[in-house]
Amino acid sequence: MGWIAGVDGCKAGWVAACLDLAAGTAPTLRVVSRFGDLLATPPALIAVDMPIGLPDRIEGSGRGPEQLVRPWLGQRQSSVFSIPSRAAVESDDYGEACRQALATSQPPRKVSKQGFHLFPRIREIDALLRAETGLRERIREVHPELAFATMRGGPLAHPKKIKGRINDAGMAERRALLIAQGLPRETVHARPPRGAGADDALDALAALVVARHIAAGRGRPFPEPPGRDSHGIPVAIWTYWPDRPPPQDTAMTENPVPRPMIEAAAQRIAGHARVTPVMRLGTGAFGSEADISLKLECLQHAGSFKTRGAFNNLLSLDLPAAGVAAASGGNHGAAVAYAARARGVKATIFVPEISPPPKIEAIRRFGAEVVIGGAQYDDAQAACDRFVAETGALKIHPFAAKETIAGQGTLGREWQEQEPDLDTVLVAVGGGGLISGIAAWFAGAKVKVVGVEPAGSRALQAALEAGGPVQVDVASIAADSLGARNVGPLVHAVCQDTVDHVVLVPDEAITGAQVTLWRDLRLAVEPGGAAALGALLCGAYRPTPGERLGVLVCGANVDLGKLAARVG
Repeated sequence: MGWIAGVDGCKAGWVAACLDLAAGTAPTLRVVSRFGDLLATPPALIAVDMPIGLPDRIEGSGRGPEQLVRPWLGQRQSSVFSIPSRAAVESDDYGEACRQALATSQPPRKVSKQGFHLFPRIREIDALLRAETGLRERIREVHPELAFATMRGGPLAHPKKIKGRINDAGMAERRALLIAQGLPRETVHARPPRGAGADDALDALAALVVARHIAAGRGRPFPEPPGRDSHGIPVAIWTYWPDRPPPQDTAMTENPVPRPMIEAAAQRIAGHARVTPVMRLGTGAFGSEADISLKLECLQHAGSFKTRGAFNNLLSLDLPAAGVAAASGGNHGAAVAYAARARGVKATIFVPEISPPPKIEAIRRFGAEVVIGGAQYDDAQAACDRFVAETGALKIHPFAAKETIAGQGTLGREWQEQEPDLDTVLVAVGGGGLISGIAAWFAGAKVKVVGVEPAGSRALQAALEAGGPVQVDVASIAADSLGARNVGPLVHAVCQDTVDHVVLVPDEAITGAQVTLWRDLRLAVEPGGAAALGALLCGAYRPTPGERLGVLVCGANVDLGKLAARVG
């Protein structure tokens, strides 16, 4: 089997986290001055945080792999340097490197000083791979922040550094992820070897995690398949597929959001989030032959289930002096603002221009600062990411975080306690945090979890069909709450084996459900909160006679004027 390593550059040269696959011993950390010093005994695999493969021309903001991985890193996108062409990297003089870069890039780009300082190390590995073709499949380029994002299932909550200084919360988050991947606690917390910083050592260990996954057959390159430069050297940044664990590798097979994580979240948020009631309607309600009950999460603090995830984030993560920040169409922002007020923490919420005024008013009512971040949700998210990068605020993601999903999973736990004999639950889907949490709780149980998406906003259905997250267009009356363009890798990883299927409902079925809930039950519910019932009313989901069906009513932040117009 041989040995593998994760390697990162450091002040003294290179820091390597080495692991003998056959010996079963703990990884060891060592520093070498030259990369070639690691190769005295041929490796099975080395994963190194250094660009490998140098195209002759650059189109866009760097090599193809760099452009592909940046969206995975959230606010830390800029940590992936834009490496220029081979001619620029081979230049020893900064001015000449800039001239070569300008001549071989479109749009023309100079070389950053930080990138230029990497060139000698890039050339060191490049020379080895040009001379020893057999090493080309054994030495893979990785990026530690991409590795950590893969471990977490989305962008990290804390940056590793703020304005060039080590951020203790970011280091603690990364250590916890490495330990969760099966690395020994004493190794992760050990003093780094002389000549390497603590952050360098953690990056080398993150690269080692990727090397283990690649060696086990779970490697994932960006792009796939890798490209080749003019010397035949592969050009790709590697991470791994967390949802493809082989049975024999138990150290890395944990369910992304297991039940104990949801149990812990339930204990953590007890007394902060409401236990919301179930309304039992019985057989024949809404003309159905199913035995129907409604879970009234619309009665939750701040008007939606998102309060659960917000509290779990604020109660389980370190809170920086800059407070917390979130991008939101409305409900997530209101929940974060409510939880932040309860915790005595500053909250800054970025909303798009399309956010309904009642939701913006609710955010302000809970004491948060509201910033209009652009025309659409993606613009608000970008503004939020810039703010987090500049201030060090804690970003609370609405769905792409285990803390958020575990918090929403407490709803499933509570629902099962209230209705232990359910056969099926209908759950509205936006970004997928809610259905991920509920499905994670019911995983392995007899309860069938069915997602409900607007026909014009089908990010989860598209991801399940494609076998991974994909970008979709969004056009729905419920877009402010059910309008995610991409569910992300963590939601997909949870839902692919736990969600039975997804049904689509037209906007008229959603507004019809809103009218029915008000007319028959006097429940004022927003479009996204009524979508699950809309699936039953329009026949998108057809229960069997006697089926015990739970329908989630999940959002009450409704524009009462628009609802009154619909009710007539």
